[in-house]
Amino acid sequence: MASSFVKELNESNFDSEINADVPVLVDFWAPWCGPCRMLAPVIDQVAEEVKESAKICKVNVDEAPGIAAKFGIMNIPTLLVFKKGELDKKMVGVQSKANIIASLA
Repeated sequence: MASSFVKELNESNFDSEINADVPVLVDFWAPWCGPCRMLAPVIDQVAEEVKESAKICKVNVDEAPGIAAKFGIMNIPTLLVFKKGELDKKMVGVQSKANIIASLA
């Protein structure tokens, strides 16, 4: 089951959600992507651990292709970290929980 701390983003709420006082992790994924499914439980664990100190979000690239295009997402999973609305880090491929948490510091 997905974590209640993970928020789905789309074209209408993306910009407002990444403009936050805490770091925002955005997981670009798709249901048909095997590595994305491998990463999903890790993202949920990160969300449970960081709770209020960061926001954890997901973008389904099939449902929001405009957002994926805007950030040049060519491969999924891709994780973007935003700080105060600005892109801070980009990680492509499956990442470890420790690496994801470190990227939010």
